[in-house]
Amino acid sequence: MVQVRLADAGDLYMTWTWTRVAQGFGTGHAPCGEVDQAVRALTAALPGAGEGAEGMRRAFASGAMAAYEAERLLARVLAEALWPSGLTEQIRHVAERAGRPLVRIQPSPRVAQVPWELLAVGGDGGGDVRLLDLADVVTTAPASLRRPGAPSREAPDADAHAHADAVVLVLDPRVPGFRADSPLGSVLGAPGSDPGLLSLVQSRLDAGAVVPQVAAPAEAFRRTDLDRDWLGAVLRKGARRLMYVGHVSGAPVEGGQSEDGALHLCCGPGTDGLTEVIRTHRPLSAKDLLLGTLPLRADGVPGAQLWPAPARVALIACESGGDLRFAESFGLASAMIHNGAELVTATRWVLPTSFAFHRLAGVPESVRPLTEAVIAVDAAHEHPDPVRRLGVWQRGQLDRWRTGGGIEHSPLLWAAMTCIVR
Repeated sequence: MVQVRLADAGDLYMTWTWTRVAQGFGTGHAPCGEVDQAVRALTAALPGAGEGAEGMRRAFASGAMAAYEAERLLARVLAEALWPSGLTEQIRHVAERAGRPLVRIQPSPRVAQVPWELLAVGGDGGGDVRLLDLADVVTTAPASLRRPGAPSREAPDADAHAHADAVVLVLDPRVPGFRADSPLGSVLGAPGSDPGLLSLVQSRLDAGAVVPQVAAPAEAFRRTDLDRDWLGAVLRKGARRLMYVGHVSGAPVEGGQSEDGALHLCCGPGTDGLTEVIRTHRPLSAKDLLLGTLPLRADGVPGAQLWPAPARVALIACESGGDLRFAESFGLASAMIHNGAELVTATRWVLPTSFAFHRLAGVPESVRPLTEAVIAVDAAHEHPDPVRRLGVWQRGQLDRWRTGGGIEHSPLLWAAMTCIVR
């Protein structure tokens, strides 16, 4: 395993340290101009937050991730600017001796959106070799967020044991005041219309306890009763996993307040919270998850006691891992780690829905790329080694992208996913 740390100080600085099978360390340095140019190229390829359908249309039509050769060139530009060739050679050497190593990357805010797995590290004449081909890659949270143990939970109640091994599924909840075709509307389509998603829920029902309890898989989607109070009660009873698929509103980086990033559940305007009401809905912010009700009343409770996170959390939503772009990282992914999660799968940028692939990229309606991603993350979180399992899926997507170049296999979707660990 190698731990890679990056720091912004005008130029970009890197240190890495090998542990376990291999020993050693190294340093790297990238000039500010080259780093900024590479980051700008990446940003131009992505749909930006707040751009809406136009940003997604641009990403599909002319962005570098819309065509294989353009994406490969972008991956080469990023690698040449950000990744030392000496570290690549060490990774190759370790892989030959001991098998695929784990690369733990703690990015600086400037390069937090970089899909490190995609970096083209083959060098001149080395073919299309990506970092993902050589190693498993994981993102590490800032050291200040790593806690030695999970927060204390309430004493279990009478039915706690029935929930302790439960998988909590929050799948496309209805946001009060927003229609299905609005900006905070459905991300997965009409309930019951996607066989892959129905099969996923059924597999979880067959395997054990699922919360909320449903009689049929379609009942797990577009629910109206999944608010913050319900979520807190469920998590305090104990759960082994939480999967959220829906909307996240990221905070603007220039504002510097990552704690304003918010999750959209079914919370109405009368819900207590630290964010302003939008129409008839109050989002659940990272600030809520961190501070709980402490700022609201004298007998307030910290967020880690109200919403203790299970060991594995998936936040499949736009920029759910965007808090790493801030100098002070206190966003949703960080809050889940602070509240006890050991691993959070989150996204680096705005995600295209399957509907966007259909409408903007001409993909057949029978092909549902977002569904495939949800299923892949679910399978990874059920696996003993979720990082390696997610990497297997991503390598499969990369192979399809190389050989067919179909937009449904573009890294625009699958390379947004990263596992963040403490």
